[in-house]
Amino acid sequence: MNYLIVLSASVAVLLSIALFPLLSTNYFWNLRGPPSFSSSSSSSPSVADLFVTNGFIYTSDSSLPVADSMAIRAGRVLRVGNHSSLQDLVGHGTEVMNLEGKAVVPGFIDSHVHLLFGGLQMVRVELRGMNNKDEFIRKVKDAVRNLKHGSWLLGGGWNNDLWGGEFPMASWIDDITPHNPVWLSRMDGHMGLANSMALKIAAITNNTGDPEGGGIVRTTDGEPTGLLIDSAMKLVLSCIPEVSIDGRREALVRASNHALTKGVTTIVDFGRYFPGTSAEHPWEDFSEVYRWADISGQMKIRVCLFFPMSTWSRLQGLIHEKGRKLSKWLYLGGVKAFADGSLGSNSALFYEIEHAQHLAPGTVGRFGEEGVVASMQPDQLLGDADSAIRKLGAERAQRGSYLFRSLLASNLSFGSDWPVVEINPLSSIKTAMKRIPPGWENAWIPSECISLSDALNAYTISAARACFLDEEVGSLSPGKFADFVVLSTESWDELMAEGSAYVKATYVGGVQAYP
Repeated sequence: MNYLIVLSASVAVLLSIALFPLLSTNYFWNLRGPPSFSSSSSSSPSVADLFVTNGFIYTSDSSLPVADSMAIRAGRVLRVGNHSSLQDLVGHGTEVMNLEGKAVVPGFIDSHVHLLFGGLQMVRVELRGMNNKDEFIRKVKDAVRNLKHGSWLLGGGWNNDLWGGEFPMASWIDDITPHNPVWLSRMDGHMGLANSMALKIAAITNNTGDPEGGGIVRTTDGEPTGLLIDSAMKLVLSCIPEVSIDGRREALVRASNHALTKGVTTIVDFGRYFPGTSAEHPWEDFSEVYRWADISGQMKIRVCLFFPMSTWSRLQGLIHEKGRKLSKWLYLGGVKAFADGSLGSNSALFYEIEHAQHLAPGTVGRFGEEGVVASMQPDQLLGDADSAIRKLGAERAQRGSYLFRSLLASNLSFGSDWPVVEINPLSSIKTAMKRIPPGWENAWIPSECISLSDALNAYTISAARACFLDEEVGSLSPGKFADFVVLSTESWDELMAEGSAYVKATYVGGVQAYP
């Protein structure tokens, strides 16, 4: 039986449901076989609906890596090649898109996203990038100004490493939030800050014990500072009113539209599941949000869903009943479990290793040997480099941190872990190529820089394999969905050298979805 294990560079261990021996292979949806095309068009089946030409098309397909033209019909790729070899597919009613030399790549697949949480965070207090205490406090002050007394102020994204490492405290914001409980999660989702009102609502006092798998940060006198780590976060999270169904549906649409602006056409969603949250949240979102969006025609990107490991038997039954492919938009992936904390929140146990971000000697080779996928988030390197060196020591960080090139032999896939960092494949690709953190002049561990093509593959075909969708997406190959991105650059050589470009347009199933 084939199996697949995914280790995320965030704090989670991601295990494919296919790993479990209780599942037999006939439970898995068969994505193999010849492509089928809709016959709804009045033109001949051999004629393309859309003909894309006069560009540099990187296919992520090793059998034909580069082409200048592509023919599309009924949302799927008919043929890829040079202009003259595809002319027989152009006929009456075929729309011709002249790329005018622009580069095209397959639609990006983000291998690790918390989609609804990202959509919710877009309308909450955004603390990502705050690099000093005063800026942090000002953001909170501005946000609470027009908030109704008693309403929760929610937000997150803060990273204390950006202002030297000092952790925030409730006393920072108590004076400016006297009438509102506040909860602000750290960027990695493993720690959050509550103000004194929120601590009072949650009945957290000097006498409150640490829950298993978490901690209440205290002063030397035993007073809670407002910081809660991992499972201790549930003490406050359980007091925050649940987001309405409509609110979560709006978050899905908002997040999907945002993903499309970055060229992301498929995501692997690990749900609203963090330490301290309910394992039921992903299942509620599946039935109340994703199923609704799929049936009502509101899906804009393709989504592969992962669920908490504690609920794996429910997923087993669903795959047995429905297969992995629920529609052209919605797929079932596997399960997720938390095995440890994080470097940033100082909660990682660390046996010389924190998952795929910081590896122990000898670990790299085991990925390929044991069929383990390294699911990594390159842009997290930008905020981790300085803190990793400070916390782990230069030698240890140098030999084991963000080993992109070393892990290429296994099935390396890239993502963002949004909203931990921004969902932005082009930025992550540049980071994987250059490895230059903010304020640095040179690369961090330059021997681990990878090429443009390797980085693109990690965001396309390799990412597709990691979530069992490589027969549907991941490359611009005949029969696959025509999901592709038009880039701003007209020079592939410049892109290889600099790694800089932006998304001009995003197409999903051959239809323009952005702008």
